[in-house]
Amino acid sequence: MISIKSKREIEVMTESCQLAAKTLNFIAQKLEIGMTTEDVNQLCHDFITSHGAYPSPLNYHGFPKSVCTSLNEVICHGIPSRKDKLKNGDILNIDVTTHYKNFHGDTNRTFFIGEVDPKIQDLVKVTYECMMAGINVCKPGAHIGDIGAVIEEMANDHGYSVVHEYCGHGIGREFHEDPQILHYGKRGTGVQMKPGMTFTVEPMINLGKRHCKLLKDNWTVVTKDKKPSAQFEHTIVITEDGHRILTLDPDNPYDPKF
Repeated sequence: MISIKSKREIEVMTESCQLAAKTLNFIAQKLEIGMTTEDVNQLCHDFITSHGAYPSPLNYHGFPKSVCTSLNEVICHGIPSRKDKLKNGDILNIDVTTHYKNFHGDTNRTFFIGEVDPKIQDLVKVTYECMMAGINVCKPGAHIGDIGAVIEEMANDHGYSVVHEYCGHGIGREFHEDPQILHYGKRGTGVQMKPGMTFTVEPMINLGKRHCKLLKDNWTVVTKDKKPSAQFEHTIVITEDGHRILTLDPDNPYDPKF
């Protein structure tokens, strides 16, 4: 069942979403060559808990860390580790979800580490543009399938592929709610959007083919062809006349410089 949030619920949920955005803004200033993904995890964990919130991924269905850190060919759900050191030329996705005042806020970004190959920089840029194109079709009366259709068209136009096995989701009092938000599909299909719906748009775009593989840890998902993958994510709410992105820090809104 799809949860329609009240005005008050959206106000409170926005606080959690903005804290998730602030966490990404915080960690963006700390990233450097040589640090480990466990360092990233600990810094994010401390920042989130110092603001009176809980990192939603920690112990969620057994996930052992507070954020997901996905390096290069890792599509999603990378587990932070002291073995994974950031190197010049890497791309790193950091996925943050905060639980604050009983609501979850979910957002992620892909960061450049040092000097990144222009070909991979373009993948990251287009992935962000795909997310925003998907968000921009969201309004009352639009269909969930409209999101996936525009994302897949844009990605394919650039020669990239869209991961089908993992998707966005409704969010609120629960980490994952209905509906599922596929990043591929056909216009005019799926659930119609209504004011008060809250969900994530989080396309995973691959430089090579779309196929993926789950590693033995039962969390980490990688591209089968070992080529890089990028992702961006926002949590949004459908408003009376369109949509609003909840995962923006009002003091420092994300403005990518590609």
